[in-house]
Amino acid sequence: MTTAGTPDLARLTGLRSGKGRFYPELRLTAQRLDRVVAALDTISRALVQTIEGPENLVRAVAEAARTNLDADWVLLALADGALPEASVRHLILDAHGVPYAFEGVSGARVPGPTLPDEVLNRLNDILRGQLAQFRIPVIEDQHAHVPIELDGGVIGAFAAWTPPRRTLDGTDGVVMRILASQTAVALQNSALFSKSVTLLAQSEARNAELLATQRELGAAQRHQVLNSERSRIARELHDSVAQTVLSAGMQIEVCRSELEGLSAAADLVPRLDLAKDLTRSATEQLRSAIYALNQPGDAYRSSLTEMLEQLATVHMPEDLRVTLRVDGAAAELPSDVEHALLRIAGEALFNTAMHGNATRAIVRLSYRDDAVALSISDDGTGDPAKLRLMLRLAEATDVDGHHRGLANMRARATEHGGTFEVYRSRIGGVRVVARIPRHVSGSPESQSS
Repeated sequence: MTTAGTPDLARLTGLRSGKGRFYPELRLTAQRLDRVVAALDTISRALVQTIEGPENLVRAVAEAARTNLDADWVLLALADGALPEASVRHLILDAHGVPYAFEGVSGARVPGPTLPDEVLNRLNDILRGQLAQFRIPVIEDQHAHVPIELDGGVIGAFAAWTPPRRTLDGTDGVVMRILASQTAVALQNSALFSKSVTLLAQSEARNAELLATQRELGAAQRHQVLNSERSRIARELHDSVAQTVLSAGMQIEVCRSELEGLSAAADLVPRLDLAKDLTRSATEQLRSAIYALNQPGDAYRSSLTEMLEQLATVHMPEDLRVTLRVDGAAAELPSDVEHALLRIAGEALFNTAMHGNATRAIVRLSYRDDAVALSISDDGTGDPAKLRLMLRLAEATDVDGHHRGLANMRARATEHGGTFEVYRSRIGGVRVVARIPRHVSGSPESQSS
């Protein structure tokens, strides 16, 4: 009985207040509540395995059911063809948590005769898609079976078998339905996450390939434009300026031959000789410039040694004998470094031929561990001290553009972290030495004589 204003205990707790049954029912309700809370905690921890892959997710879900139900056997399986992105299709756990699976689960045992027939038969029915009989959840004393649903369709099933001491009830069925419904979504999310990671890696790899290809195409295009312009300039020099200079030289020679018999022209002959020498010098300069322009910047078709050999034997005046020597094991150098060394050699040999009055020149290419050195020595009449002075003046002022050859050679070397110096040659003339480090570092290169 209740008095006015006294709360109805049965309405508040859902229990009758009879003394003989009140406390047992309260204890049972409290136990169920504790079990549900523990189950929800286990479910939440299981379902956060999504990003760790489908295998860890399926293991965690099956283990959550086994622990909550104290089950002898737990089965989770997807029908063939359902959720094709999922790589783990089924899993069986025994009372000790030992996994069994035919495929897709690392470390799992293959189901054998030790497994109960009812578990194996249920697995076969689910895999073959015979799910009509399992669309409605089944909760019995020692057995529970709930469908795994996604987008309104049944894609698999979740089943458990418990020992006689553990009787299942409606609360256990709710827990299993929660696990089953959330497992389908989690498996799909896991598959989508894995697929997105794969697609992201593939797209990053393709982007890297596209960027590399774009850089290569840009470099090839710039290379083609530069080579086209160099070839155009070389043709213009050959077809116009060089021909004009040669024609001027021929006219000077004609005038000189006609004036030789005239006494009044005695003062003109030396001047004509000088003019002839100047046109010859201009022609050689043009030959050197045309050769340089016709060589591609990367010179990928020949090695540096081959290009120096060609420069020394083909493009020099006949009265200058050039010898090439190579020291050390030849090593591949960056194309811009080879280009700089080739230009330095060409400019130095041109100076030797045009201004040094030399008959002999030695080109020495030395490969060392830390640097590559190029030296050009001659037996001419050049003065190293005067050339060093002219080099300093050219770098400081360059008023009229004279003597830029020396400054250009030094600039080509310093652009690559190297040095360029002028010395007295052992064979009597001038020796210029360019050194470019193989790996540019903060320490200066040691100078060798």
